[in-house]
Amino acid sequence: MTSGQRRLSAVATAAIVVALSAACGGTNTTPPAGEGTTAATQAGGAELTGQVKIDGSSTVAPLTSAAAEFFADEQPKVNVTVGTSGTGGGFEKFCNGETDVADASRPIKDEEKAACEAKGIKYSELSVATDALTVVVNKENTWVTCLTTDQLKKMWEPAAEGKVTTWKQVDATFPDEPLKLFGPGTDSGTFDYFTDEINGEEGASRKDYSPSEDDNITVQGVTGSKGGLGYFGFTYFEENADKLKAVEIDSGKGCVAPSVEAAQNGTYAPLSRALFVYPSAGATKRPEVTAFLDFFVTNIGKIATDAQFVPLNAEQEAKLKTDLATLKTQAG
Repeated sequence: MTSGQRRLSAVATAAIVVALSAACGGTNTTPPAGEGTTAATQAGGAELTGQVKIDGSSTVAPLTSAAAEFFADEQPKVNVTVGTSGTGGGFEKFCNGETDVADASRPIKDEEKAACEAKGIKYSELSVATDALTVVVNKENTWVTCLTTDQLKKMWEPAAEGKVTTWKQVDATFPDEPLKLFGPGTDSGTFDYFTDEINGEEGASRKDYSPSEDDNITVQGVTGSKGGLGYFGFTYFEENADKLKAVEIDSGKGCVAPSVEAAQNGTYAPLSRALFVYPSAGATKRPEVTAFLDFFVTNIGKIATDAQFVPLNAEQEAKLKTDLATLKTQAG
């Protein structure tokens, strides 16, 4: 479990304790209309058992982990596990039938669709949150507050490998400080998205940087190097805002800082993106999986906010609920 997952575990547990304490004190803790209910509770509070296996994006994992923690208060005998093998690794397991849900920070690729089809895995794409992919630098970096997308490309494009090694080579006004780059590995959907948007081709990146599927390794790398720079999901920056500095991004319309508002309204371009979970139709035939998904989707706004993700707007949330209902219909 990453430190991000442990933090969110604590957040969820604390929220549950508060709710229980309030209940003992006589405060009305009945959830708002449409919230706090699942297929299980709607069916009369039946206690479920079993396991829900989730794997994939390390960016999405804190969100599904938070959902699992909240869900555990309602269904303590259902074991929801969340792995972080990266979006690509998660789809590989999912299409092999090893997991019930894939976490993904990008849409499923054609070759992954084919792999699922070959194994008879039917699924639905559920957009559960929005992300502001965040570029971070060391707190001691006093020379940069904003980078253009062209400057990011100059740092990260394949042609930069072994050549662009100092900040001064990125911009003549920057100091001659060694440039140390950290980021996700090639199985990461974050890597796919960033390289596509910044370098113009998915997977196109210099290779002489420090990759890891664990975003906390990127945090450690950047905090340990004055000239360090890395990128990952907004929730990991929020968790480490006391250690890192977020860089504003200029894609041609001025510098914009990553934030909930900028991600929702699209002004944080081009690094705003949708985040997904992919449940299999077959898995939803099991009541524990259906109960978890119902709980997750019904309470998505609270879960996303508590987990420091950018929540869906009303239209996006309505679509999420419709998409889940369609998946359950497919499952029969």
